[in-house]
Amino acid sequence: MGDKANTRSGAAGRAPTADRPSDVRNVVLVGHSGSGKTTLVEALAQTAGAVGRAGRVEDGGTISDYDEIERRGGRSVQLSLVPVEWGGCKINLLDTPGYADFVGELRAGLRAADAALFVVSAAQEADAVAGSTRAVWEECAAVGMPRAIVVTHLDTARMDYAGLTGVLATLFGGDDPDAVLPLYLPVLGPEGADGHAPATGLVGLLTERIFDYTAGARREDPPDEAQRAVIAEARARLIEGIIAESEDETLMDRYLGGEEIGVGTLVDDLEKAVARGTFHPVLAAAPAVEGGSQGLGTVELLDLITRGFPTPLERTAPAVAAPGGPAGPAVVCDPDGPLVAEVVKTSSDPYVGRLSLVRVFSGTLRPDETVHVSGHGLTDPGHGNGHGNGELHDAEERIGALTSPFGKQQRPLTRCVAGDLACVAKLGRAETGDTLSAKDAPLLMEPWHMPEPLLPVAIEAHGKADEDRLSQGLARLVAEDPTMRLEQNQDTRQVVLWCLGEAHADVALERLRGRYGVRVDTVPHKVALRETFGAAAAGRGRLVKQSGGHGQYAICEIDVEPLPAGSGIEFVDKVVGGAVPRSFIPSVEKGVRAQAARGVAAGHPLVDVRVTLRDGKAHSVDSSDAAFQAAGALALREAAAEVPVRLLEPVAELSVLIPDEYVGAVMSDLSGRRGRVVGTEQSGQGRTLVRAEVPEIEIGRYAIDLRSVSHGTGSFDRVYVRHEPMPPQVADRVREKAGNTA
Repeated sequence: MGDKANTRSGAAGRAPTADRPSDVRNVVLVGHSGSGKTTLVEALAQTAGAVGRAGRVEDGGTISDYDEIERRGGRSVQLSLVPVEWGGCKINLLDTPGYADFVGELRAGLRAADAALFVVSAAQEADAVAGSTRAVWEECAAVGMPRAIVVTHLDTARMDYAGLTGVLATLFGGDDPDAVLPLYLPVLGPEGADGHAPATGLVGLLTERIFDYTAGARREDPPDEAQRAVIAEARARLIEGIIAESEDETLMDRYLGGEEIGVGTLVDDLEKAVARGTFHPVLAAAPAVEGGSQGLGTVELLDLITRGFPTPLERTAPAVAAPGGPAGPAVVCDPDGPLVAEVVKTSSDPYVGRLSLVRVFSGTLRPDETVHVSGHGLTDPGHGNGHGNGELHDAEERIGALTSPFGKQQRPLTRCVAGDLACVAKLGRAETGDTLSAKDAPLLMEPWHMPEPLLPVAIEAHGKADEDRLSQGLARLVAEDPTMRLEQNQDTRQVVLWCLGEAHADVALERLRGRYGVRVDTVPHKVALRETFGAAAAGRGRLVKQSGGHGQYAICEIDVEPLPAGSGIEFVDKVVGGAVPRSFIPSVEKGVRAQAARGVAAGHPLVDVRVTLRDGKAHSVDSSDAAFQAAGALALREAAAEVPVRLLEPVAELSVLIPDEYVGAVMSDLSGRRGRVVGTEQSGQGRTLVRAEVPEIEIGRYAIDLRSVSHGTGSFDRVYVRHEPMPPQVADRVREKAGNTA
């Protein structure tokens, strides 16, 4: 970071290791889809010596092959870990997907990391940057996570570098834009035929040195007078920004008094401010030129990570408690302390089976030891109503092989110390979010927040062979992905996968087919409608079959009247004189309730009515329990044929959180879905919470549509409120559609 050259310390074929937490840096890369995160990881690994000049892992495979990384449109859709060595430190680079559907992978990366690199493409529009990454920036700020910004795609920039850094300062600096400033300025070469000028080097603002990458390796040169004049203003602003964040309160007075502050002092203060999370430097990076060994800006970025980003010793670990018991002591990052580790990701490897990516917070994890596994039930089948509300589960497991992932390889490790990350093979009971601890002192870490999946995808087995494997395949799929929920809907008789978006659903179904050999078909998702009587009615059920031998004889007369919403089915006996024997009255009720469950008009359960049995007839020989059940069902159907039967639809309350500029568009969209806005309120700076009641039949794709309306900046929750009558014209369309389907 102080513009000093470094040497590559990675060794091909050997897994990077760390003996103590102070030698570890855990860094998550965050950014919009297509911003160049994976390319940047490859460039950093190449500069660190872990990857050859062709961008391939020295012992086979590419970085993008980690854990059989699936891609959609050429882009990563799951978290990957790439460990490298630089300057005597092990750097765990956590590459996250930028697409909103895979935010669960991003959450896992944030949980495992101690600092974040926000990757911004100079070729993207500013509103795309703001919409997709500002919320994550604010989330990191809330927990004090150190952050830096890396600008990529300089050769196809939509604006000059000074203009872009100004936009970034506005977006991410908030009330203190001078806390987001560039450390380096790019040196641009001559324009090509496409009108773009490639970056050929960097100017270090603190050292006033030029780092030339035109030969494929970093060369240091002094600037000429013209170049000094260009960088003078940016350098002065950077120095003032660093001094403003300095813990030395006399430094600003000395600077304003004309004293020349030494570069070493500035670099030290810069590193401390970055580690505290109060200053966020902007850097530029690009892959190495053809035949080169170092990408532009990669040396500077690796120096920043090792010298400016915090060690695991400086991070406050999540709180722990005994399973089902009181809170435990604070977790200390000590390799000799009690074991506390967490599974941050679960995946399947085609060669070694199930893999668990584990972050060790305390103690040392070793192969072949037995540990206690405690979980919140985040990935229990169905996930309950979300995350963190499932049943606690406890088990003891033996740790198998410890490995460090890189490309297609899983390199063996002998241990994983506090602060480090490793993969554990074949943990059969441990799932994402579970805690690994000493078997004689079990602990459970507080869960991290996962978004609720709100896009329903109804599926059916493609064939008989798939039907036999469907249940197990779905269980394994949901166990790997805590942002997916499985529902067996008893009302609609559908199997529903709740996902975060269309891409999430597509990848899940492809995994189901490719990994587990289960083919499924998607079908229209149904909501759980109900029926009720629109007016009072009477019905007579007559079952008389007497043609010799033992026959069937049952007659019952009922009155049906509608009740207030939520009343269910009431059955009242008002038979007098023994017209229906007492032993058969429960049979009538059973038949009525069975018919109500099947529906009386469109096949949806009947609710909110009172059924009164007022008369009937029986035969001393031919009457039976089955006959009076059938008569009760016939009577209810006859009553329904006499009056309008209304369809009731489920209504959900939506809580939509959006930036203020999209409130009008969102409220208009909700009105178009027959929604009723019940309130709005401010929720933080520049954001509004809109609460509305909307029929569930209108919000099946709202997870996708809100993203479009709010340009990816909105989020929402939904809670079932009640069933209420469906408008007649809508009910007619639903009945017509159901009839066509049948």
